[in-house]
Amino acid sequence: MRLQKFLAHAGICSRRKAETFILEGRVRVNDLKITALGTQVDPQKDTVVFDNKRVSPPKASEGYTYIAVNKPRGVITSCSQKNARIILDLVPIKKRVYPIGRLDKDSVGLVLLTDDGQLHNRLSHPSHNHEKEYLVKTVSPFPDRALKAMADGMIIEGVKTRKAKVNRISKNQFSIILKQGRNRQIRKMVEQTHNKVDTLKRIRMANINLGDLKESSWRYLTDREITVLTKLPGTKPLATALPK
Repeated sequence: MRLQKFLAHAGICSRRKAETFILEGRVRVNDLKITALGTQVDPQKDTVVFDNKRVSPPKASEGYTYIAVNKPRGVITSCSQKNARIILDLVPIKKRVYPIGRLDKDSVGLVLLTDDGQLHNRLSHPSHNHEKEYLVKTVSPFPDRALKAMADGMIIEGVKTRKAKVNRISKNQFSIILKQGRNRQIRKMVEQTHNKVDTLKRIRMANINLGDLKESSWRYLTDREITVLTKLPGTKPLATALPK
């Protein structure tokens, strides 16, 4: 098993973040500092240490944790940020979980947290086409031509965005479904039309809906939600959730 996969499976971080930790020299295998990506480890024989703490992958019987959070404005979708309120501050549990993807500081709505590294990697990668749905309110009325431009794809920082599903709600409100998640993508697309986002709220990720979850509140996903989530294209059935 590759070292970055081992760390992700252990719930330390996502696979991408694990690669950064390895390159930074924060991981040791059998007392040797590892800085080469792709290093193979045997979970049954090798001793893996991250930041001077031994790491062991969870047993299948322990299961994983899956949580939905309604992020308020001003909260950072990160596991650590100096002098800032982070998403983990809203979820006072002992298990180490981390967010799937990002939702910028000024946006609100659904954030998923998990310690399932494999699922995190699949849901974060745009190649698997998992949908994310948002409600957007703009400062000024949003014309039909602007909606069409967003739906067809726009050039943002030299790269064209993928096609999206866009539906009008009112003169300055619309919903949009993306299958990618570039940094502040919706805000940048709206700015391309010479307008600005007033409010942006994520209401769905894959099959998980925000529903009536109150702002700053969180909940465990239901067994049914987890089953569907882990069987979506690009994923595979994983361990069951921890008992609530």
